[in-house]
Amino acid sequence: MLRRPVLIACLLSACLQTVSCSADPQQSAQGDQLDKRVRQFLDSRSGTWRDMNVPEEDGKTLHDLILKHRYTRALEIGTSTGHSGIWMAWALAKTGGKLITIEIDEQRHKEAVANFREAGLADYVDARLADAHELVPKLPGPIDFVFADADKEWSQNYMKAVLPKMTVGGCYVTHNVSDRMWRRWGWVAEYIDFLKKQPNLETTFDTAGGGMSISYKRK
Repeated sequence: MLRRPVLIACLLSACLQTVSCSADPQQSAQGDQLDKRVRQFLDSRSGTWRDMNVPEEDGKTLHDLILKHRYTRALEIGTSTGHSGIWMAWALAKTGGKLITIEIDEQRHKEAVANFREAGLADYVDARLADAHELVPKLPGPIDFVFADADKEWSQNYMKAVLPKMTVGGCYVTHNVSDRMWRRWGWVAEYIDFLKKQPNLETTFDTAGGGMSISYKRK
């Protein structure tokens, strides 16, 4: 015969497992439905993303970074028509987070909003039509994930504005940056030099797709 404390512990464990099992199927079904809808949307648009959107390889990398570290408070500087935002919002839907994305061009902004809606991700995106030069410094923290893909010559300024608001362990990704392409554009060399001088950043480079610097904030 089980002693009373052991019996109570066993009954409590059984109850918790029952509650967990009864809740999981519905949540899993909703997640599966969203995954199916997003995949269908991306498949339907495969090879058609233009107008300064990222290639699929980079979208997948952004998605995987958010999922791996369970980021929930994401910022995108430069929405274009929403390809990268869809990949990030898809991951944030799984972590319980949300994306703020900024675009200065009204037509691209409208297309992005329509794409977020069609992909089933509108609830996970706060799409703003604004000048990032003005809005980014005003945004409150904390922020744990950033993807910068706007006017490249302003890259250092964007990071300077956001870095103090980022959580330790947060990730800042800048598009079109690689240690292999620094000779092609002057701003890349300057930006890489800037990254290396930041004492609280640990930076690596992803050379797939359009190339990206991936910087983690350390203590």
